[in-house]
Parts: sequence; C-alpha cells; structure tokens
Amino acid sequence: MKKKKTLRVGLRYKSKTFSLNVKKCGYFDEAIGLMFQKRENAHALLFDFTGRKRLALHSFFVFFPFLAIWLDDKNRVLEIMRVNPFSFNIYSKKPFSKIVEIPINHKYSKIIENLVGKRKI
Repeated sequence: MKKKKTLRVGLRYKSKTFSLNVKKCGYFDEAIGLMFQKRENAHALLFDFTGRKRLALHSFFVFFPFLAIWLDDKNRVLEIMRVNPFSFNIYSKKPFSKIVEIPINHKYSKIIENLVGKRKI
C-alpha cells in the first residue's frame, strides 16, 4: 500500500505563523479522512484542492473530536471549527483551497492551544 506523503505546512493566523507536520491526502484519502482511526494514533491531514471550493465535511465514523481548519491558497486561516464525532454538513462560511484536520489528542495539544486556546478545546 502506498504511504501518505508527510510534509510541513505553515499556517498564518491572527498575525502569527504556526508550523505543522501533516499527511497530504490523495483522492481516495479525501473520502476517508480520519474515519476509523484511533485518537492517539491519528495524524493531522491536509486536503489540497484545485481552485476555491465550497464543500461540506462530515465526521461519520470518526470517534473523537478534531479541528477543521479551512485555508486559502496562501495558507492563511479562513475559519477554525471544532468538529464532534458523527456530525454532518460542516461548512466553511468562505470558499477555501485547503483543509487541515487536526485530531484533538496529546500529540497536537500545543498547536491546538495556540490556535484556539485551552478553554475552547
């Protein structure tokens, strides 16, 4: 089986820059996302689309919460949302070029705290 490509992505949010290791998802991986993964083993995922999109996300068969981060083509954060398990029709208010899904787990606790604060997790 082909391994997902891991890369480092810089996110710009509120005049700060954050760096994050993500696994870039191909076409099939876009449909699966974080489904059926274990919370502590899950990796942050990058969905990179051609052009600007208005697609809906869902978290069916994702058994833990995660952050959905919608980005423009320059990796500026357009919107951040905490997504709970088994949610559907999760939309960004603006068209986007990329989505980063960050599982809320110990591995990503620092980056999540920097993006949304401790209370909002």
